[in-house]
Amino acid sequence: MTNSPVSPGPVTPGPVTPAALAAVSVGGASGALLRWALETKVASSGFPWTTLTINVAGSALLALLLGMLPAMLRPEHRRVALAALGPGLLGGFTTLSTFSEETRLMVAEGKVWQAGAYVLLSLTASVLAVHCVRHLSGRREPSW
Repeated sequence: MTNSPVSPGPVTPGPVTPAALAAVSVGGASGALLRWALETKVASSGFPWTTLTINVAGSALLALLLGMLPAMLRPEHRRVALAALGPGLLGGFTTLSTFSEETRLMVAEGKVWQAGAYVLLSLTASVLAVHCVRHLSGRREPSW
């Protein structure tokens, strides 16, 4: 058994403070508005490319955030910044619920292969995006 460091992950908020609560609230509203704007501005092509792109981009941005944030901020500001940008902005921007509903709808319409491809592509692209960002940033685990 090896002693590999375990990432605290994107959702280790620590104590709930008024500043953290406000940061998540403002970030979440901003992310949701950004996602909504993109979804209403991009024409549908029959395949949920917009949701796929949003979720992959959000995954990559979260990996980048976790790799860069510790070095950019003083320790006393990290948790609030992480709350604002992680569960807040990127949590509001990305969407498992829309992904799930789009997949369900494809299956209901008899587009089972398309739904399967969407699920496989979404998961693979998101994990690959995180891996690439973490590799390119040269940081494997955040140093909290």
